[in-house]
Amino acid sequence: MKKMENVVKKRNGVNVEQLVGTIEAVKKDPEVADFKFRAKTEWLGGGRSKTTFQPFYGAKETDKSRTTPIVIEGDEPPVLLGENHGANAVEAVLHALGSCLSVGFAYNAAARDIDLDSLTFDIEGKLDLHAFLGLSEQTRPGYEHINLKCRVKSDASRDELKELFDYVQNTSPVLDMLRNPVKVDAEML
Repeated sequence: MKKMENVVKKRNGVNVEQLVGTIEAVKKDPEVADFKFRAKTEWLGGGRSKTTFQPFYGAKETDKSRTTPIVIEGDEPPVLLGENHGANAVEAVLHALGSCLSVGFAYNAAARDIDLDSLTFDIEGKLDLHAFLGLSEQTRPGYEHINLKCRVKSDASRDELKELFDYVQNTSPVLDMLRNPVKVDAEML
């Protein structure tokens, strides 16, 4: 007789059993949901910088799953005096938004027994450099507007996908941070 292996059921690349287990763990102990993510950014010259992501705290302990640090490099395009070694900071915000919505969509689709064939987000942010360049106090230095379009292919109905898309927007941490002010304490050491 062949030995039966434990087969992990995945939908959209998500271990649904583990996802449900995580939700149940948080229901039983709300402190499991408290996370602290950390990053250290070092300027490398010109418009270039490197951000290293430190171990984070979550599920009531320091995570030790990252055996090597995760590094994201940032730079500016030549028109903004950089050398294109990485996305600039405002582009990184668009990446964070798209990444967060992708995770939320895939995980929640899996939890609802919805298979995804493809999922893309086209994101565009409108920015006026006048404030950044010190030329205006009336213009805000950040994005004035972000336009996002979601394209999804699935055998689920349009209504199911629209309901899922609305739910994901309401539960996305990054979208929440963009739509609502976040208290930021800053000090120079």
